[in-house]
Amino acid sequence: MRYVLGIDFGGGASKATLLDERGRVAAVAAAEYPTHYGDGGMAEQDPRDWYEAACKNIRSVLTQSGIQPCEIACVGLDAATHTAVLLDEEFRVLRRAIYWTDTRSAEEARSLRADRGAEILAACRHEPDTVWTLPQLMYLRKKEPDVYAKIGHILFAKDYVRHCFTGDLLTDRIEAEGSMLFDVRTGDWSDELLSVAGLTRDKMPRIARPSDFAGTVTEEAARRTGLRAGTPVIVGTTDTALEVFACGAVRAGQATVKLATAGRICIVSERPFLDRNIINYSFLKEGLFYPGSATKSAAASYRWFRDAFGGSYAELDELAAKVPAGCDGLLFHPYLNGELTPYADPALRGSFVGIGGQHRKGHFARAVLEGVALSLYDCLLYLEERGLTVASAFAIGGGVKSPLWRSILADVLGIRLFTTENNDSSFGCAMLAGIAAGFFACEEDAVSRCCKVTGEIVPDLQRHALYQERFAAYRAAGRALARS
Repeated sequence: MRYVLGIDFGGGASKATLLDERGRVAAVAAAEYPTHYGDGGMAEQDPRDWYEAACKNIRSVLTQSGIQPCEIACVGLDAATHTAVLLDEEFRVLRRAIYWTDTRSAEEARSLRADRGAEILAACRHEPDTVWTLPQLMYLRKKEPDVYAKIGHILFAKDYVRHCFTGDLLTDRIEAEGSMLFDVRTGDWSDELLSVAGLTRDKMPRIARPSDFAGTVTEEAARRTGLRAGTPVIVGTTDTALEVFACGAVRAGQATVKLATAGRICIVSERPFLDRNIINYSFLKEGLFYPGSATKSAAASYRWFRDAFGGSYAELDELAAKVPAGCDGLLFHPYLNGELTPYADPALRGSFVGIGGQHRKGHFARAVLEGVALSLYDCLLYLEERGLTVASAFAIGGGVKSPLWRSILADVLGIRLFTTENNDSSFGCAMLAGIAAGFFACEEDAVSRCCKVTGEIVPDLQRHALYQERFAAYRAAGRALARS
């Protein structure tokens, strides 16, 4: 039996999935690492933490499965886009990486929109905002010129870890599209956009396809990870593309709704949709895209509530389940660190609205679950108004493990949701590595052999009507707070 390994680097942890050549999961492992928060909207992660987490996870799946390292035919890595790693000429990390939730580059983003907004939209399919790498680099250039002057190389999150494995200096096209330094019309780095950040293309990685082989595991990496030296490693790609792939969405019209650290709605499409509030990336399959919308703090909101007010997720769910739909008038806006769709406003902040003497902890817990779902409904309406319709979707992300939350989500959105046995990006990354290793002939073959639908959630139309009424109040309150 041969195996492939997919390794993801998420908002708070790395996860590894070991997949056999029949498409079955043999072992999984996860290891957490911190995000460093600070004044002004700072959110940073240490790239060295990612590598340590990967080493720990690889050793764990090898121990769990009992397989020999020589049985692993290929390894793939993925992570969120936009996360640049600054290295000096000797490939040493210069500083912690700015994570995509960081909002300190708001001034730089505003300046870019004013001076080059139309030009950047045409080249990048997106308007400048704090989530993109270019404004983040402009911020660092201004605030940390001594560090910036030492830049010898720029890699992105999964590319840095893979560099630690193989020594290569590559990235993939989808990752490059997320940097706002790449011109989708030419398929290459943009010298003009690089110059805005004070960079030249010799500091950037070479661009390859996600399934291309990047190199092989070095002797040093083999000692650290337990892998066999010489094991092939593919380039990999962004986590969202692989989540869409992991649940089986590979045809135009198929959609995913994600309840993870952030929330996303993605719809596989034959074309991009140029709009400030729609995120457009190329998909794994040539000629397809996965345009979508996003809310910044989805499961992150529930985690914040748990950490701030106590209790386990199971306990909070139990309390929330006893509260009627609509929370007796209590509303929550999940804008803990600004918001993406459809507001694109890093200054927005979260709120509980309509608090009354009858409200108890269970009301507040359910309000968080409903508030995140209402934020995703805001995203869905925005997409539908622009011709991207959704009749049903695969529900993915850690939040959908909660039966209560996925039921609320279906009722709020008013669409059927399907759950799958495995749907995280490390699983999709392993599937992609399986294609490269020859386990699967193509994306459709990988889906047919690896993906399994496990359930369907049908929305309750009466509760959907109630939530539509609550959404009107949610939106009105949110707009009033944004003006205050």
